[in-house]
Amino acid sequence: MPEFIKYLDSTREQLTSQVISMEGEKNGIPVEVAMVYNTSYAENLHSYVNNINTHEGGTHLSGFRRGLTGTLKKYADESGLLKNVKFDIAGDDFREGLTAIISVKVAEPQFEGQTKTKLGNREVSAAVSQSVSEMLTNYLEENPNDAKIIVQKVILAATARHAARKAREMVQRKTVMSIGGLPGKLSDCSETDPAQCEIFLVEGDSAGGTAKQGRDRNFQAILPLRGKILNVEKAMQHKVFENEEIKNMFTALGVSIGTEEDPRALNLSKVRYHKVVIMCDADVDGSHIATLILTFFFRYMKEMVEQGYIYIATPPLYLVKKGQKREYAWDDDQRDLIVQQMGGSAAIQRYKGLGEMNAEQLWDTTMNPEFRTLRKVVIDSPAEADRVFSMLMGDEVPPRRDFIERNAKYAKIDV
Repeated sequence: MPEFIKYLDSTREQLTSQVISMEGEKNGIPVEVAMVYNTSYAENLHSYVNNINTHEGGTHLSGFRRGLTGTLKKYADESGLLKNVKFDIAGDDFREGLTAIISVKVAEPQFEGQTKTKLGNREVSAAVSQSVSEMLTNYLEENPNDAKIIVQKVILAATARHAARKAREMVQRKTVMSIGGLPGKLSDCSETDPAQCEIFLVEGDSAGGTAKQGRDRNFQAILPLRGKILNVEKAMQHKVFENEEIKNMFTALGVSIGTEEDPRALNLSKVRYHKVVIMCDADVDGSHIATLILTFFFRYMKEMVEQGYIYIATPPLYLVKKGQKREYAWDDDQRDLIVQQMGGSAAIQRYKGLGEMNAEQLWDTTMNPEFRTLRKVVIDSPAEADRVFSMLMGDEVPPRRDFIERNAKYAKIDV
């Protein structure tokens, strides 16, 4: 498991000098844990029962959290490192920038949750909590420098959390307002059933205007986004909630933060659209903007991805014309086939921006449900998705450079 942790965190800057790990048995339950702290702001926990990935967590994950929080808080209090902190430290603060794997073997596992991937065996929680507590106590005593670094990271997380709470409350207040509180740039639809409604997040005001003219206003809403949104992978949480474009997305979608069970969980009870379509230009900048938006959804609205709400539009790359004939192509092969079918020597227009199409063309090719192609965003492997987002959008340059050098041969230069 330490090697798996190193792989998961290979795109981040590690804080501790080594991976903290243990393997043993507690109360008749085999427990394996491996963890490491990094400089990121994300909590990255992966749990397994009998080698089955438990996406919804369960008692083994709650046991890990309890053991981690209790042990680190006790050490920080006894060492005097919290004496100048003026506010409470929460459990979430101890897990910011933490990558961990928790694996248990259970003879008769009881699974709960929507997808039956949430462990319900109560006896597992105490076994994991005790194992983690013993592992961490030993590590902190033997590695005082790492211990101090971890506590300083926790204090920084707590400080940022207090700032983020104020920013989040501003988003919350704006989100729960009536229809009059919706973003000024949002062109909403008339349908009120979220299951029938879709919203297009469109790159730029110009393309947004074209999409607004071309849409079916009965069920399609348009929200233009100004340029490149904040890269949330590099930003502290309060900066994310202070960003105007991100606040507009929260408000337009009707999504809020906090449920009765978890004050930090995403609340989708008042979500206003069941299709959220990212629609960007078919060029390098458009791809970058789409990736920035996907990073935001993965880090802050993952539940919307998991429930199948997020899509990517596929505008055509080419318009092929010969005489009165006009056909669209979505890739080079399709373009070449159309030219061949037209008898050769056809005029080819390469669309690099949505603004190069008029409203009718955008509707016909990209927005009309009868003819369009939408790519649904799914998460096949949460661990791999986390690693890739960190590598592509994080602070560490070497992993990204290595990725570019290995994959440059697959890229096509479009001039």
